Amino acid sequence: MNTNNMTRRPTSRSSFIVAILLVIALSAKTNAFAPQRTLPITQHCRPLTAKDANMTEEEREAAMEKALKAMTAFSNKYVQNTNTYYCEDKSVPCVVIKGLAEHKVTLGAPLCPCRFYEDKEKEAKDGYWNCPCVPMRERHECHCMLFLTEDNDFAGTEQDISLDDVKKHCGGFS
Repeated sequence: MNTNNMTRRPTSRSSFIVAILLVIALSAKTNAFAPQRTLPITQHCRPLTAKDANMTEEEREAAMEKALKAMTAFSNKYVQNTNTYYCEDKSVPCVVIKGLAEHKVTLGAPLCPCRFYEDKEKEAKDGYWNCPCVPMRERHECHCMLFLTEDNDFAGTEQDISLDDVKKHCGGFS
């Protein structure tokens, strides 16, 4: 089949981005169909784990703020070092950075928030899906769309994102 003569079917970028955000949100839940109780933002959609089970709410908020700053700084540095770019829709990298920060607090490692894991703690210890994951390090393939090569249709032009942007696009943090 000659792919040069094939025309590309137009895609809706906003539909695709909404789908990605939905996948991220659903994969963060341990059981999407279990009854959910209202939780503070640092506990939303995740169970308590060994890393943060003994923290007070204030300690958890402080740990989350620290992790969010660290993951934002890490992402900005990694984007520059790998000559990749953030998605043109800033909500995508913001949600991913928030997920990395949550995993940093709950698991002790920035486990990719865009995948489903039977055992998150085991996966975090294995390290394969810890950000930057092996596919990103080896082939510049980021499943989360956090680090995009310039030839990616969704790559924006920015290589820097602020902590305020992350907070704004993720519903805020204290």
